[in-house]
Amino acid sequence: MNVYDADRMADILAPMGYELTESPDKADLVILNTCHIREKAAEKMYSDLGRIRLKKTARESESPNAGSMIVAVAGCVAQADGAEVLGRAPYVDIVLGPQTYHRLPEMIAQVHRQTGAVIDISFPTESKFDFLPEQRTKTGTSAFLTVQEGCDKFCTFCVVPYTRGAEYSRPAQKVLTEARCLVADGVREITLLGQNVNNYHGEAPVSNYGKGEWSLGRLIAELAEIDDLKRIRYTTSYPADVDEDLINAHRQVSALMPYLHLPVQSGSDRVLRAMNRRHSTDDYRRLVERLRVARPDLAFSSDFIVGFTGEDERDFQKTLDLIEEIEFVGAYSFKYSQRPGTPAANIEDLLGLGEPAP
Repeated sequence: MNVYDADRMADILAPMGYELTESPDKADLVILNTCHIREKAAEKMYSDLGRIRLKKTARESESPNAGSMIVAVAGCVAQADGAEVLGRAPYVDIVLGPQTYHRLPEMIAQVHRQTGAVIDISFPTESKFDFLPEQRTKTGTSAFLTVQEGCDKFCTFCVVPYTRGAEYSRPAQKVLTEARCLVADGVREITLLGQNVNNYHGEAPVSNYGKGEWSLGRLIAELAEIDDLKRIRYTTSYPADVDEDLINAHRQVSALMPYLHLPVQSGSDRVLRAMNRRHSTDDYRRLVERLRVARPDLAFSSDFIVGFTGEDERDFQKTLDLIEEIEFVGAYSFKYSQRPGTPAANIEDLLGLGEPAP
């Protein structure tokens, strides 16, 4: 999703004369689009800012008449730690959250008016998607397309509900319009994006049947009708929200690729309860079986958090057992990273509140 957001920022800035550069050395504007999921990603941002500061200072001393390099921090670190970013890196000119990047032109204008640093980490009532240009300036044969954003699940380890906000699904007609524009520009594969993409429930196009909503399965079926769109993918899914429509899409839509990223996080029910995941390992097994019945060649990948608060060797072994049983084709595995503001960061031993491991 950060790749999609970065591309859309470029689209917004193109009418102002901005073009992408290969490196920040000659850039008039440098934007760090950040992730707050793990501490390492957040700290890496400050390391990158330090290097950019040197380039900004060198430019101002070598070419004082060329105008100062504008430095912006965008995305989820900006949303969570906006004031801290400016405190640790006072040379940053703009701090903006993931819901306000459609306002970038005005923020840049404020910087040029020399009004000081600009910070906008609000959650506007208007949807940023309503202000993005339909035409994309950068396309190839494959493209990302955000259809859903935010999360209402509040897993105890996760900052997404606090940085991306409540779940929002884009109207189906706007998704279809953007997809058709992409295909007209040569895109043949589209990956649908969302923090909880399979809970997509976008407003249906106007019809004689009145108002309604489309599920992700229905949206995929409609996208598959676009001429020259050969492949459809989606990520990331929440297991408890996989519904019958989506399972049927895997059974019936040939353009939907036989691959599903389905994060389980742990093979231990004790850990899953502490994480506030709304599925058990047996729920997950049954879901995988239903999907494989619908599409026998379906391949699965997953996310795993290792070392969550209170996890012991027995919990970890259960995760290894589940991995062997499901036969995932790939995995994103991370050491647990305690994130400030999340419930898991404030409770010394979440697992102590649950049943003891057998």
